[in-house]
Amino acid sequence: MPCDPATRAGAILEIDLGMIVANWRLLVKKVQPAGCAAVVKANAYGLGAAPVASVLLATGCRRFFVATLDEGLALRRALGPAPEIAVFNGPLPGTAHEFVAARLIPVLNEPGQLEAWRKLPDPSPAIVHLDTGFNRLGLSPAEFEQWHDRLAATGVTGLISHLACADTPDHAHNAAQRMRFLAARQRLPNLNASLAASSGIFLGGDYHFDEVRPGAALYGVNPVPETPNPMGPVIRAAARILQLRKIDRGESVGYGAAHVMDGPGMLATASIGYADGWLRSLSHRGCGWLGGKRVPLLGRVSMDLATFDVTGIPESELYPGNLIELIGPHYGVDDAAADAGTIGYEILTALGARYHRVYREPPAEKSPTENPPIESQRG
Repeated sequence: MPCDPATRAGAILEIDLGMIVANWRLLVKKVQPAGCAAVVKANAYGLGAAPVASVLLATGCRRFFVATLDEGLALRRALGPAPEIAVFNGPLPGTAHEFVAARLIPVLNEPGQLEAWRKLPDPSPAIVHLDTGFNRLGLSPAEFEQWHDRLAATGVTGLISHLACADTPDHAHNAAQRMRFLAARQRLPNLNASLAASSGIFLGGDYHFDEVRPGAALYGVNPVPETPNPMGPVIRAAARILQLRKIDRGESVGYGAAHVMDGPGMLATASIGYADGWLRSLSHRGCGWLGGKRVPLLGRVSMDLATFDVTGIPESELYPGNLIELIGPHYGVDDAAADAGTIGYEILTALGARYHRVYREPPAEKSPTENPPIESQRG
């Protein structure tokens, strides 16, 4: 008889949909009277766009942002006709009709997209993106001057921009971008205006305009680095121990013999590697938790395996099949990102397909402190 999926999985990822709802509600309250959309691009930052957007839709969210047309089409199939779905990258040449057919709202980033949308027999609603100093996507100031008086005839109902330095609150670029955006909005007062994403929300009400677009903050990433995280933790990840091994002083561990033991110890090799999104840059720097104690990651992370120093951990915790906590109450997404030399966004979006995923539905009442660790499982 086949084992259940959790038993045969090398690693388990729990996603707390209730905490995502709580995080969205916290942001809704913070930005009132502005509206609060939800960014679910990149498969909701790796956590599953369909379940995440479905629970937010049931909670009251009515607009979702994705990055690509394919993401928009998949989300429309998952959510049905009710919510608005906007696509940041806009229509590639020859795809405008698919946006119309699926009732997707394109973000028009450059004159070619505006021209293609204008040529539709009956232009559907669209959003125009103004580049206020990012120099990535969006109309340049000169292009905005050429197009601003024709936007209404192109079906444009919204105006957005994106902040380059929102996670650095005292950076002068934030105020400069806001002033450029405000000047454009004053010339087009009837458009729904949106400037702030996750970190921008915490710059204050002057940045909220008509609507905000949180993404990473919904998933527990700290939108205000260097200060306590106002968002609740959303994920817990754990990997199963495959093998335990006693090791002597002077012996090496892993590829390249990159770690040499300075004393005798006990190693646990776990079913987690960079193919699962446990980044190779965590080599020599990351850690896990077992029996309530930190267990350092030794040597290099390989494709499917990582080795932890479990010296001194009680024998009752040391058996194949037990779970080493990777992300959880002791070691969060931002902690792993700091050790990997990256940001929480990359940690989330790198999570691979081999985890057994468990979605925790929102309970009737959810306390942010009710976050027990993944239970150890024999088998």
